[in-house]
Amino acid sequence: MKKYINTFAFMLLLALSACKVSKDIETPKPELPATFRNAATTADTASIADIQWRNFFTEPTLQKLIDSAIANNYDMQIAVKNIEASQLLFKQVKWNYTPQVNLNVTASTSRPSDNSLNGLSLDQYDIKTKHVEDYSANLALSWEADIWGKIRNQSKTALAQYLQTTEAKKAIQTNIVASVSQGYYNLLMLDEQLNIAQKNVKLNDSTLRIIRLQFDAGQVTSLAVQQAEAQRLAAVQLVPQFEQNITIQENALRILTGSLPDRIERSNTLDNIQLADNLPAGLPSAIVSRRPDVKTAELALNIANAQVGIAKASMYPSLTITAAGGVNSFKASNWFNIPASLFGTVAGGITQPLFNRKRLKTQYEVAKVDRERTVLQFRQSVLNAVGEVSDALVKIEKLKAEQSIAATRVATLQQATGNANLLFRNGMATYLEVITAQGNVLQSELELAAIKRAQLSAISDLYRSLGGGWK
Repeated sequence: MKKYINTFAFMLLLALSACKVSKDIETPKPELPATFRNAATTADTASIADIQWRNFFTEPTLQKLIDSAIANNYDMQIAVKNIEASQLLFKQVKWNYTPQVNLNVTASTSRPSDNSLNGLSLDQYDIKTKHVEDYSANLALSWEADIWGKIRNQSKTALAQYLQTTEAKKAIQTNIVASVSQGYYNLLMLDEQLNIAQKNVKLNDSTLRIIRLQFDAGQVTSLAVQQAEAQRLAAVQLVPQFEQNITIQENALRILTGSLPDRIERSNTLDNIQLADNLPAGLPSAIVSRRPDVKTAELALNIANAQVGIAKASMYPSLTITAAGGVNSFKASNWFNIPASLFGTVAGGITQPLFNRKRLKTQYEVAKVDRERTVLQFRQSVLNAVGEVSDALVKIEKLKAEQSIAATRVATLQQATGNANLLFRNGMATYLEVITAQGNVLQSELELAAIKRAQLSAISDLYRSLGGGWK
């Protein structure tokens, strides 16, 4: 009969262990459009995010900068250390299923009061010494049965946290790739704008020289010289401004690559960077599995489910088995006298929380609220991702149209400036017309360079928002 009772108890324990005290919330399926806004009308399952960053950014200097940033950036190095720490914690949680074993070695001596119960007992048993000694060496074992899945949920939490650190590293690399590429394109734009300003200074020098000759000949007043000089100084003022911005951008890129601020050698210009014509975004549903920040939010729901299970399990009875065994003696000389000094105890207990100031119930309710909040955060992360992709697509589309208009305007103003200079030399145009034409062409050329940089940055942003860059 005892055998049947033990078998029944064991089967009951297994059945209880298989039970879940709380129901997990499945990862919600967020509402997603069939295609991104401003994307091609025909849905394309391919996406530029599936391309490795080295094949997407093919400019050699840019590749070198990105390589250096991924290897040396301190945020990346911190992310790697976070992964190592999380991996160690995940491995440690697996040991929660094993019993806890402690080695205890104690030695004590006490002198009880003659009027105490212990002191009177010594006299009763005619023990002459007034000192009571005790020597013990034992192994103590404690094991809690995972009946309600508390340890199982702790393992799920540790695994999800470990996976979150790997996704965090991917997110950092994605942002680094985008930041370095955008910084590099900005540097090329500043180079171009500096060249434009310096070219315009030379053009203004030529115009000012002619106006001074006319002034000496009495053909124009001093006002013409002053206005031409002011126009020249406006272009000259831009040169140190662009030089300053170039140095600051170089320093920022060097810091991104984990290096001290210094000059960045470059062998390309903004005009030589080709814009890709085909930039497929793919299907919006792929963002959920590709974007590291969305995956992190999804893993957070796994953690929240596990935390609800842990909080619920804390409200149920816990079965704990303890055992201790070793040698014990009241004389040091007999301490290891085997088998006389041997002792052993085994105990099992069930603990059911009854009144804990509603702390356990509150923890459970808070865990459920946190889980609901995590679901909302996941939905928000998906919505933000779709919005970022749509924003990048409309930027690329409209900047392309803007670039075409700006390029036509630059060509027109460059032709107008040449005509104004020719007419001015032949006395058929005033100095004001020449100055106005030169000022307009300067601003239009600077704007065209800025638009080209904005196009390249929008492409980098589209690549990042789709989840590209970590491969």
